[in-house]
Amino acid sequence: MTKNIMIVGVGGQGSLLASKLLGRLLVDEGYDVKVSEVHGMSQRGGSVVTYVRFGDKVYSPVIEDGEADFIVSFEKIEAARYVQNLKKDGIIIVNTQQIDPMPVIIGSATYPADIINEMKSKGIHVDDIDALSMANEAGSSKACNIVLMGRLAKYFDIPKDKWITAIEKCVKPQFVEINKKAFELGYNC
Repeated sequence: MTKNIMIVGVGGQGSLLASKLLGRLLVDEGYDVKVSEVHGMSQRGGSVVTYVRFGDKVYSPVIEDGEADFIVSFEKIEAARYVQNLKKDGIIIVNTQQIDPMPVIIGSATYPADIINEMKSKGIHVDDIDALSMANEAGSSKACNIVLMGRLAKYFDIPKDKWITAIEKCVKPQFVEINKKAFELGYNC
């Protein structure tokens, strides 16, 4: 059976590293893995989406509406943007951080209020965490992505030490310790 994970965020938040880490972990666990990255306007702070599909045999990297077992969202508005991709019994992990998109910055739109509670009121399983605070506690605000991977790991039967090994393989040596701490904080929250 194929499992589907979407990683959604804003350019510069580290979603591509998160997908690389997840892909490495799943390949090391013996799964057939397909990863597809859709950059959009990532260089300008625009939406970034990565699809990670794994199972015995995976034929396509694309996740359609209503197919995602998990969505990991690095920002609240991105969660709202992609929630339609979630299965009825799926889980969306949301960083409570707010990053204003360009229309909000220039004053032509307002940031939607209470996105997380609105999703919860519709019966969506939302696991919301303050990944930014945990990343700062680990030593770098840039480690939000790994905090969120730690939170995602709680839903998998893959031993924690295998996730740590994947971090060691995917992260530059000078950042491994910060990222291991960030992972632990996300895992234990």
